[in-house]
Amino acid sequence: MKERFIFIVNDLVARARRVGIEKEAEYLTQNLGLLLSSGVDVVSALKSIEAGVKHPEMRRIIAVMRSKLAEGNTLAQAFEESGAFSPRVATLIRIGEESGQLVEHFSMIGVQEEKQRELTGKVQSALLYPVFVLLVTAMVGIGVSWFILPKLARVFTQLKLQLPFITQMILGFGKFLGQYGAIALPLGALLFAVLVYIIFFYPATRRIGETILWSIPGIRTLIQEVELSRLGFVFGGLLKSGVPILESIELLRGSTSMTRYQALYAHLGHRVSEGDSLAQAFASFPRFNALVPAPVEEIIVTGSQSGHLADVLTRVGKAYEEKSDVSSRNLAIILEPLLLFIIWIAVVLVALGVILPIYNLVGSINHH
Repeated sequence: MKERFIFIVNDLVARARRVGIEKEAEYLTQNLGLLLSSGVDVVSALKSIEAGVKHPEMRRIIAVMRSKLAEGNTLAQAFEESGAFSPRVATLIRIGEESGQLVEHFSMIGVQEEKQRELTGKVQSALLYPVFVLLVTAMVGIGVSWFILPKLARVFTQLKLQLPFITQMILGFGKFLGQYGAIALPLGALLFAVLVYIIFFYPATRRIGETILWSIPGIRTLIQEVELSRLGFVFGGLLKSGVPILESIELLRGSTSMTRYQALYAHLGHRVSEGDSLAQAFASFPRFNALVPAPVEEIIVTGSQSGHLADVLTRVGKAYEEKSDVSSRNLAIILEPLLLFIIWIAVVLVALGVILPIYNLVGSINHH
């Protein structure tokens, strides 16, 4: 239990660090490529970039990279050992150094990192609207429960009304918030944040969160389109850069956070290493077409057989990038009926809880 808690804390700290230096890391790769293309040597280029970096952690990383280069390490080794860049970036730099095309490979890194950011941002932006609506609804509900329901409960108590069960539940919640809200709400918010982390981010259990998202209409389509676009751009770009297919598949697996696709790429890498073709590897993965549609499978298989796999993958990436653009714009429209239904249920429950006692009171007055 102690080890698991330490892992969670370390994971949260690592995530916080990544948020701070991701943009700085992208700034480094973009400007390093530009400086190298201008004829500036690597050490001088890093020194120049370090002067323009604002984040202290990134400045420390660049200083470590410069010292690694001074010790005789390659640029790829310096990038890999810094811990601030993905293995894909280090591999592209290594291949660029070995082939004498380092500047071209930095251009490829810039394109791939930009695509990665755009693809991840599409899913996050699309989920922002429904999350915002639900949070506002919850805040309004808590405000009503905390400030209005306790007063309403006192009125009903003075009238000595026999309250329906639903009213007793709602007023009981209001009384609880009225007495313990200052403690219960911060604690509840903390527990909710921990629950969200465990369901959606904790490595051992995040598949639960993915299953929830995968079961929501519209979100599943968007996730699939984003992942297929990533498959095309990352896999195709790596192959075009001269990265061997097995290493490309492994780097592709590291580029996605979706466990379903990680499992697929791990399977593909294993089967290809055993000598299977891509067609055989696809066919042996359970429910492969739930992740990759049959037409895309056929296109990739045909491209691998014709020797144009990298070009075919790039076209797949572009096609699904356009599809994901449309899906992300339409997601709010698709989810609106579901959000309205949830809000309607909440309003109806509160309305019934308040109106039923009043209706009973009016009925008893008329009866007398």
